[in-house]
Amino acid sequence: MLTSAGMIALYYLLPFSHRSDNYVLAQVAIGVALLAAMIVWQLRAIVRSSYPGIRAIQSLAMTTPLFLLFFASTYFILSLDDAANFTEPLTRSDGLYFTVTVFTTVGFGDISAKAETTRLIVTAQMLLDLVVVGFGIQVLIGAVKRGRAGSNERMT
Repeated sequence: MLTSAGMIALYYLLPFSHRSDNYVLAQVAIGVALLAAMIVWQLRAIVRSSYPGIRAIQSLAMTTPLFLLFFASTYFILSLDDAANFTEPLTRSDGLYFTVTVFTTVGFGDISAKAETTRLIVTAQMLLDLVVVGFGIQVLIGAVKRGRAGSNERMT
């Protein structure tokens, strides 16, 4: 919980500036690769943990907000670059709100992507949301099971 609060505080405090579409696309690619590396590291930590269930919850509590804040900052930067990328200019809170509505598939429609690059990034988030929600949870559950099996073997 404290880690999530810290990440949210950083999201609101860190300076963001205008970036070109190509720069933002590169940022998204690098960000996704870093998130994937972090997930792999977290999975290894779960498997090796003495308490894999608790470690899995910690991993989800850290990875999911980071994932959401990554896209929120991307949308905010895209809006700074050109307010026409969305149906309205985005504040940081608007970027976070839009990210969460996409993640939860609520999609109220009050904010939507208008530019091609922005739509591609939103589409990437939608696809990655499926990974985070579906595959991510399944992999974490599997890692907990492997960790527990390893704990049982160490005890015998």
